[in-house]
Amino acid sequence: MYYNNRDVRLEEMDIPTIGPGELLVKVLASGICGSDVMEWYRIKRAPRVLGHEIAGEIVKVGKEVDQYKVGDRVFVSHHVPCNACHYCLNGHHTVCDTLRTTNFDPGGFSEYIRVPKINVDLGTFILPEEISFEEGVFIEPLACVLRGQRLAKIRPGQSVFVIGSGISGILHIALARASGVGRVIASDINEYRLKSAKQFGADEALSGEDVSPERIRRINHGRLADLVIVCAGSLSAYKQGLVTVERGGTVLCFGLLQPGIDISFPFFDFWNDGITLLPTYGGAPIDISQAIELIRAHRLPLKEMITHRLPLAETGLGFKLVMETKESIKVIIEPHQ
Repeated sequence: MYYNNRDVRLEEMDIPTIGPGELLVKVLASGICGSDVMEWYRIKRAPRVLGHEIAGEIVKVGKEVDQYKVGDRVFVSHHVPCNACHYCLNGHHTVCDTLRTTNFDPGGFSEYIRVPKINVDLGTFILPEEISFEEGVFIEPLACVLRGQRLAKIRPGQSVFVIGSGISGILHIALARASGVGRVIASDINEYRLKSAKQFGADEALSGEDVSPERIRRINHGRLADLVIVCAGSLSAYKQGLVTVERGGTVLCFGLLQPGIDISFPFFDFWNDGITLLPTYGGAPIDISQAIELIRAHRLPLKEMITHRLPLAETGLGFKLVMETKESIKVIIEPHQ
């Protein structure tokens, strides 16, 4: 039960009761997302059970459910689009009103979750045998990364600069490398994460203090980056991103800033240089399906990204590890260990 970043308590509650069209899923692995420790974002609805990157096993099936059975290994998406509104029909699933109001009960940092009917119908996916439960927790964050790179039209030969080498940045680096881009440059303020960036595919890893247009040109054949992906939720990271993108390039806004923080940039230069400023949030159903196939094919070294596996009682420690951003990449909670 999340009260704040430094107060995550182990509490007992009843196992959820399911109704017609619903599922009861035993959570076997649940990943801690960077957004889980954004206290300004989470504390508004505390106390609550967080956790949205889950994989588990169906232990009870409600009446009228015929597409799943007890024992099925599944990934369950917490937010699901309706697939029928104006936004969904125009390819903007992640701004769908339904997506923004759906969730499972109570949250992934628990032993069991109730999957509502709409999530059963539109957000439950069979986990292939080739994918372990701990690999299954990557489906949701990888889908978010896939959507961002899909919208940015990433292509072979491009140079990519990833600002922020936490788990989102590492996934962007690994996916960009698997997509056949040219040069991949990464940055962070943490030495451990800079080493991890190199481990997972970055050609160069720069300390945040060393990032400048001149430095990027020196290590990128005289050019700035064709695609800059900002994964750090800080104003300084975005300021770096805005000055390190090449003419005709794109700045992909992946990291989240608090409401009320405004960014100013030289509009004429962006207009004159044909720069695209592109926000991205969440993953659409097509991205979830693609994430599952990528993981099934073992295209990305996901298991190597897991630095900590903790029991439910140590979820508070997991939050501390993610919040401190010292020597962790992916922290996974295993509720039944």
